[in-house]
Amino acid sequence: MDIAAGTIHYLKQHQMTLTSAESCTAGKIITLLSEVAGGGSCIESGYVVYSPQAKQRLLGVRAYTIDTFNLTSCEVAREMAEGALRDSTAQVAVATTGLLGPDDMDGIPAGTICFAWAYRIGKTLSVFSRKERFMGSREDVQLQAALHALRRLTHFHQRALAGERG
Repeated sequence: MDIAAGTIHYLKQHQMTLTSAESCTAGKIITLLSEVAGGGSCIESGYVVYSPQAKQRLLGVRAYTIDTFNLTSCEVAREMAEGALRDSTAQVAVATTGLLGPDDMDGIPAGTICFAWAYRIGKTLSVFSRKERFMGSREDVQLQAALHALRRLTHFHQRALAGERG
């Protein structure tokens, strides 16, 4: 079973729907899930938010967070995931923001992607974030990032069920 099909299976098994807040992956997470037969039943919504203004307007990312930590930061990814989940009936949100390349920018190496996974379990919100670096062309990095976001969704959901945050 491939990663997207495995994610759909897991979401169905746990009766969860997903929303995404994607910058650098530009909707690829939702695309991968939608390509799985029956995957649409697990997708609530997806935001593609490239500009800082869109992140602020649509997801409630604070200008302070962007100015303080940069667009490519776990802090921005966390606020993106929280904002998508707040505006959704989904139980899980996945967010990506980063630098596909080919050039480094503001001291951030090309291929650096920040992720956040947010889970609504009852009245509890658990959010996890991580920074990773991928190598290859823009297209390669984008696909690797989308697959990584899906691959880690189950891991962090299990941690959220155990009451962890991070």
